Amino acid sequence: MPVLQIDETIDCGDDVYIESDGSIRVMEEQIEVEVGRLLHEKGLTLAVAESCTGGLVGHLLTNVPGSSEYFRGGVVAYAYGAKERLLGVRHKTLYEFGAVSEQTAREMARGARSAFSADIGLSVTGIAGPGGGFPDKPVGLTWAAVSARDGFWVERNVWDGDRAGNKSASAVGALALLLKVLEMNIE
Repeated sequence: MPVLQIDETIDCGDDVYIESDGSIRVMEEQIEVEVGRLLHEKGLTLAVAESCTGGLVGHLLTNVPGSSEYFRGGVVAYAYGAKERLLGVRHKTLYEFGAVSEQTAREMARGARSAFSADIGLSVTGIAGPGGGFPDKPVGLTWAAVSARDGFWVERNVWDGDRAGNKSASAVGALALLLKVLEMNIE
């Protein structure tokens, strides 16, 4: 189960993304449109679980006309209790690894997938700032995860913006991970 790490950020505009290998990717369409096109073509459904983005991933997805065909719904689970009750994140996971961790992101993605009976679950959890960071978990740290029948894919990012910028980068980063997974022909 691959973990990708990006420690540098570059603001290139809405339709340009920095890949995990450092290469630059220019999109013909906005990322949510590309994601929607692939979900439609593959006949797959999606559910999301968000924490630090506060519903921004769902907002971007539902800006696309026809998204009701593939987008089942989402959960914004900010508190530990919400993550446990709504997404099935284990209490032990939260207290051993924290809300901002690879393990929690995986369980959130799996929980969204299960809660909405979707083919794919996408999650994002992180520290938007300006406070809340620690040396091992700085402000701007996010984990995104994809859960599908074929397995899990997880990505770690550290953004260097203000709160709104970090939320936006986290939402787009989660969609970028999903796009990479969809392009790998997952089921």
